[in-house]
Amino acid sequence: MKHLLLALLVVGSLTIQAQEKKEEPKFGINFSGFVKTDIFYDTRQTVNIREGHFLLYPDNIAADAKGKDVNDKSSFNILSIQTRLRGAITGPDAFGAKTSGVIEADFFGNASSGLDDVNGFRLRHAFVKLNWKTTELLVGQYWHPMFIAESFPGVISFNTGAPFQPFSRNPQIRFSKSFGGLKLITCVFAQRDFTNMGPEYVFANNTYSSASVSSSKFLRNAGVPNAHFQLQYNPKSTEHLFGAGIDYKSLLPELYTVNDAKNKRFQSSEKIGSISAIAFAKLKFKPLTVKLEGVYAQNATDLVMIGGYAVSQINDTATGNKNFSNMNTGSIWLDANTQGKKVQFGLFAGYSKNMGASETVKTSTFYARGSNIDNVYRVSPRVVFISGKLDIAFELEYTVATYGKVTANTKAELADLKPVTNTRAMLAFTYKF
Repeated sequence: MKHLLLALLVVGSLTIQAQEKKEEPKFGINFSGFVKTDIFYDTRQTVNIREGHFLLYPDNIAADAKGKDVNDKSSFNILSIQTRLRGAITGPDAFGAKTSGVIEADFFGNASSGLDDVNGFRLRHAFVKLNWKTTELLVGQYWHPMFIAESFPGVISFNTGAPFQPFSRNPQIRFSKSFGGLKLITCVFAQRDFTNMGPEYVFANNTYSSASVSSSKFLRNAGVPNAHFQLQYNPKSTEHLFGAGIDYKSLLPELYTVNDAKNKRFQSSEKIGSISAIAFAKLKFKPLTVKLEGVYAQNATDLVMIGGYAVSQINDTATGNKNFSNMNTGSIWLDANTQGKKVQFGLFAGYSKNMGASETVKTSTFYARGSNIDNVYRVSPRVVFISGKLDIAFELEYTVATYGKVTANTKAELADLKPVTNTRAMLAFTYKF
């Protein structure tokens, strides 16, 4: 009898310990990601990032000595640098909130033209989140708030709908508050990998020269962060989503100006402020998901869109003091895809318009992407075959960019417009884990 009681006590003790152990939350890191290889062919030379992988639009006509277009040449490539690794981190509560974090990287690198960072393992996302009942605080590097993570194009191409869709990741502090189906988002952020353009001066042989560079210093030197405010609405008992947001950014393009003789410099405090806005909708039904977005953007180089700013005029040649003017961009896109478990079909269509400068431009100096482009449009059908963890996808991107020449003493209006076309055929293999 004593042995039986002892055995029961031991079994009971082990059972209690097992239950306590089972009830303890498990904290740590879970890894996921994918291995992806893209095989693509373009019918002409393109404006792109990283060896053609991130396609923007076809390059302009460039005539040789005999009048032949040197950019009228096809290209082909195979790349696996989009392959990605993600670590989702969980831990104990802090300040009464559930805590989590993410570290995500891929092999896309950060340099393009020099290829000195080929296959570079670069940071995509790195943030920590605190979640209370109706409140969320995110601190770290994450999508720009004008890239709606819950509603973006489902294209196969790594451009994710750029230059029609804002595309940027930024170090940030983001605060979200939910009121039922309504969510309010406020965000302040800096720039890191996706930056604006501006002048950089070099002094050599007693003379200053300048070049156009892309850098976060123009935002940093303004002394204030980029700021964004957004409202989202998710109707009850649906997966539909509607929203709108507004964005403000201030740049200080120059710490100093250079006089007409280019041998003296003078302190500068001339800034340029830019306002952008976004409105979007996602309608998710059982057989089909439809997403729609409209964007108005000023100085949108950092969003991988056409646009930027111009030197509108030189106020004083003795000091080089100048004014700047925003280049304005309007963009709209639509994406639709089916919800099949074995085969999915999709279609993306986008249009972006150069709306000119806010003021008359009396110089020929632009710090912009596509200041000689009037508009860009794209139609892109796709099909995805799904089997277990493996996706095999085929996509066609038909993109047209209409180039022109900037007319002097106008709001950067373009004349002599000529459309240029590229068709990209892409085959992608994605193995998820």
